Amino acid sequence: MESPRLAQDIMVEKLVTLNPDQDVFESIKSLLKHKITGAPVVGGDRSYLGMFSEKCCMSVLTLIARLASERGYPSATPPTASQFMATKLVTLDPRTDVFEAIAYLLKHHVSGVPVIDADRNFLGVFSEKTSMRVLVDAAYENMPTTEVGAFKNPDRGRTISEQTTLLECAQIFLDTPYRRLCVLKDGKLVGQISRRDVLLNENILSGIVHDRREALIAESRQVDLSEAEEPTEHGPLPSTAVHNFSDKNARTITADLDLLGIAQVFLTTPYRRLPVLHDGKLIGQISRRDVLLATNRLIQIAPEPEKAMLYLSSISDRQETRFA
Repeated sequence: MESPRLAQDIMVEKLVTLNPDQDVFESIKSLLKHKITGAPVVGGDRSYLGMFSEKCCMSVLTLIARLASERGYPSATPPTASQFMATKLVTLDPRTDVFEAIAYLLKHHVSGVPVIDADRNFLGVFSEKTSMRVLVDAAYENMPTTEVGAFKNPDRGRTISEQTTLLECAQIFLDTPYRRLCVLKDGKLVGQISRRDVLLNENILSGIVHDRREALIAESRQVDLSEAEEPTEHGPLPSTAVHNFSDKNARTITADLDLLGIAQVFLTTPYRRLPVLHDGKLIGQISRRDVLLATNRLIQIAPEPEKAMLYLSSISDRQETRFA
């Protein structure tokens, strides 16, 4: 029987990182350029200083917008959801097999998919975090294949209307762990907005302040950071270096934490990625997706679908997912 897989076995070592003195607006552009949701902030000796995530970006943009409002800067009417939402969406039928849904998320590199019925009524979202719960439960007991509808998250806090503004979307993303908001009209799904959609429109939010850097430096109020478990207060900011806006309380792990332990961290925290440290230095990173891929490879499926029982095996590693 194989030993449990550890963080060092599945972590990604080649990472996009940010210099602590890098300008925060350039850092936002870096996340967009590399199509990533966050990047570790590290010193020249690879010493780990914090995490700069999409939610940190939301903190910057909402702060700039608030400063503009307080100081009476003229601004154009912000766009509403109907003007910048994505309308060509992949969705799941509630009768879809839950393990087929997990394989779909992995194959198409998406972190969540809306679940709708035949009339496009919104039923919920099937996400990476829900997927992880399914696989962790399978690690403890045999469970029959079942429909994704039983595992969807129906939380209406992740839904908005077509009239919700860009700034309101940014604030929702800042206040919640969600990465996407489903746009509903009369209870039916008509579009979706992601954190990235807001960041791609950051010039609308921050462009109303001509000198964004000076405005941030002059600001001395509390800045609520992204995914920090405890609110963090800043004094007067000496610069707009990304280090001033990074989440210094982000959860980290060590290389010897096993797969199930890593999954439990993801299930009990809002984080989507965990920096792996050794003696305070960054040696790698693990995302929810990395854990799902590693766990999904251990799933064994019996040949008769109607009687199939799913379980985690530490004996035989599958080489690829069932639906890849």
